[in-house]
Amino acid sequence: MSLHLLDDVIWHSLTGPQAAVSTGTDRARRYAPGFSPIIAFADLERPDFAALEPYCAAGEHFYCAGWSGVAPAGWQVDAEARLLKMVWQGAFPAADDDFAAVRLGPEHVPQMLELVALTKPGPFGPRTIELGAYFGCFEGPRLVAMAGERMHAGALREVSGVCTHPEFQGRGLARRLMLKLVRREVQQGEIPFLHVMKANEGAHRMYQRMGFGVHQEQLVRVLSRSG
Repeated sequence: MSLHLLDDVIWHSLTGPQAAVSTGTDRARRYAPGFSPIIAFADLERPDFAALEPYCAAGEHFYCAGWSGVAPAGWQVDAEARLLKMVWQGAFPAADDDFAAVRLGPEHVPQMLELVALTKPGPFGPRTIELGAYFGCFEGPRLVAMAGERMHAGALREVSGVCTHPEFQGRGLARRLMLKLVRREVQQGEIPFLHVMKANEGAHRMYQRMGFGVHQEQLVRVLSRSG
């Protein structure tokens, strides 16, 4: 089982299956620019910010999970919150053959970024789609819901980028897209997991009803280089 990798899943993703789309050192790494503004450290008790600095521009904002220390000179903490890591514990989802989900590709990136800007599902970049499979629902030319995959460590595969246009909420689109991904991942021998802000109680309850269980609560911060 790969569940122990969840304790620092970002680091294990950036140094494992997704090393080719990350940059940094053996002490600190980030997703390469354009993928997702997320950083990780080999040792969260003694994070090596100096090793990371050559790979981060001044003013660039990053997400960092599991670190609660004092920001070193040249860095600042812009925001922080509590995050829940949830792992799939449900039964194998049934096929949803009548669901008109579209596999998203590079040609859909402008529509994806527009939906992300409106709904703010979390860190997302123009190349995030390259990290895994993404599926969406359309109303004419407009993308109105999507879900996809981001982190990958061992057998763990993250369900991420889940969002629905406000005018189309309440129809179960995001849930059906997520279950499509879960079914796909389980078929491939993978363990689906996700992140959700603790304060987002509605999403937390929905994920529990779907079959996800809480594995861990963790601090997440938004950081930036101040100069």
